[in-house]
Amino acid sequence: MIWHNGVYFVQCHVLAVKLTKIISLFNQAGGVAKSTTAQNLGYHLSIRRHRVLLIDIDPQGSLTTFMGLEPADLEKTIYDALVSESDEPIPIHRDLDGIDLAPANILLANAEQELIFAELREFRLKEILAPLLDSYDFILIDCPPSLGILSQISLVASTHVLVPIQCQFKALKGTDSLLKTVARVQRKLNRSLKIAGFFPTMYSASNSLDQRTLESIREQLSSLATIFPPPTSCYSSGRSS
Repeated sequence: MIWHNGVYFVQCHVLAVKLTKIISLFNQAGGVAKSTTAQNLGYHLSIRRHRVLLIDIDPQGSLTTFMGLEPADLEKTIYDALVSESDEPIPIHRDLDGIDLAPANILLANAEQELIFAELREFRLKEILAPLLDSYDFILIDCPPSLGILSQISLVASTHVLVPIQCQFKALKGTDSLLKTVARVQRKLNRSLKIAGFFPTMYSASNSLDQRTLESIREQLSSLATIFPPPTSCYSSGRSS
């Protein structure tokens, strides 16, 4: 079953400590299957009877689209809660194939500028998630492909970061900047943030270059966190068009 080892990892933590796990799926590179990973991990956690909330914090709204919503048609998104000065709650679309979703659209790009002068801006997402913690076992945050404020506030709000990494040497080289960002957040803003692991994506077992890249990923990153096996199949929501 897809991501069995990854699901097993997060399940073990829930069984050990009854606290909500907030996992940011983070990589500053685009096109590495962050949204697909968030959707699939959420789905497999939900069928194991965990209460799951997906947070789309990427202005591209890919996760929102994957879950069957049209970003341009949404009246309220995560953007409204992030920039609200009146404690507006996060808008949640409930029970989309057993998963709840806080959606995003292109308006979220404005938050980068609007949060610049906000007090304690780094803790804004953590603050608005606080009222939801008792309602979910897992909150999965689909970060944008950048090292900007939206990714930063996601890491500050999280208990763990899961790194989808494409099986290409170029993607592997890009992990240096990513790891520096995580380390900076750990040092200054969220000392309890842990790296849940690295998740190889877009892997073809019949491709010799992919095989060599996967081996390099294991050699270079296994000392930092678990390297999960690459997936063999994907879940796709029946709601998606």
